Amino acid sequence: MRKYFDAIQRIAGNVVTVNAGGVGYDDLAVITSTRGDSLAQVIRLEGQQVSLQVFAGAQGVSNNDRVRFLHRPMQVPFSDALLGRVFDGSVRPRDGRGPVDGQPIDIGSPVVNPARRRMPDQMVETGIPMIDVFNSLVESQKLPIFSVAGEPYNELLARIGLQADADIIILGGMGLRHDDYLKFRQTFEEGGVLGRAIMFIHTAADPVVECLLVPDLCLAVGEQYALQGKRVLVLLTDMTAFADALKEIAIIMEQIPSNRGYPGDLYTQLAKRYEKAVDFDEAGSMTVLACVTMPGDDVTHPVPDNTGYITEGQFYLRNGRIEPFGSLSRLKQQVNGKTRDDHRAIMDACIQLYALCRETREKRDMGFEMSDWDRKLLKYGTMFEERIMDLSLNLRLFEALDRCWEILAECFESAETGIRRAIVEKHWPRARP
Repeated sequence: MRKYFDAIQRIAGNVVTVNAGGVGYDDLAVITSTRGDSLAQVIRLEGQQVSLQVFAGAQGVSNNDRVRFLHRPMQVPFSDALLGRVFDGSVRPRDGRGPVDGQPIDIGSPVVNPARRRMPDQMVETGIPMIDVFNSLVESQKLPIFSVAGEPYNELLARIGLQADADIIILGGMGLRHDDYLKFRQTFEEGGVLGRAIMFIHTAADPVVECLLVPDLCLAVGEQYALQGKRVLVLLTDMTAFADALKEIAIIMEQIPSNRGYPGDLYTQLAKRYEKAVDFDEAGSMTVLACVTMPGDDVTHPVPDNTGYITEGQFYLRNGRIEPFGSLSRLKQQVNGKTRDDHRAIMDACIQLYALCRETREKRDMGFEMSDWDRKLLKYGTMFEERIMDLSLNLRLFEALDRCWEILAECFESAETGIRRAIVEKHWPRARP
């Protein structure tokens, strides 16, 4: 039996308020108006007052329109037919093909019970030396990429999706420009990974509520594939756009603002998504990489600040490179001791020498005279930036480690690297006849 409510009390922006009972948070509703049926979602419950965010906007909705509640949250059809497809935040196809039929699964479900998780201990190779060698990505890890506008963070995510050792790639785009979306799609198509990728794209011109649904859609689908034993990599960009969508709705709802106008539950909303990363016992895993733009390059901004408390490290993207100082993967010790016996030694030595190079560059810029050691450091820094830090590189881990040894051997004597003699004797490049 259908039950309709036709007493819409308030329309503010894209939010309508109606008196209703027996309704749950995040439930879907259908608003029937002169323009047809519009989908909406419950975003606030206060007694009998139910506030709904209208997906397509409230233009054309009047106080006499009928509201019918579906008594279920947003769902996404799950099947292998999702692979290679592009959808918007309402799961409508963006690629010109028909809708997908599959088993409907709820989005926004609770995070996995910790008792069903296993300790993360498997590396996700990305082909990018600054990640694989110095801050290894681990299966089921949640890591943000802190960046500013103008940095190639979307290009970095696309390259990681193209090169990463994963069975399924799921991209969630929030507030993307149309050309950014096309660039992702073109990169995946030309790289031959679109057939194992799924894209949920919200552009800046789409309804705000769809921006909020994109992470949940990605994570719900990724979780199902992980339960099937797949290694899933979820790429989210940009979580600051997601937080701004939360802020916009909170303003419409006249909620008391917190830091810089963001809602007081920002931490909870972010954690609800990040904590979905999981490595299932006797099944697959889901790893989450999310771009977080920092307005004004301010890491104390509420979005990166809250993100840093939730996630297991961070990458800083500056000047087109992953910054070696400040970037951190807190789980790298779980894997880099099992890759090759020289991994940790190379990681420590290369970063220490690059730090000395930075100091030497400052001395040079201030006019100090350069010693032979200083010149070695300057040569090393240039080679390290060109042959290791360049984000366009695609090197497997052992290739990257070998290249680091070659750079050290070209710039220094073995005793000058600070690496243990046993490791040096085993891996130091031999002179070719």
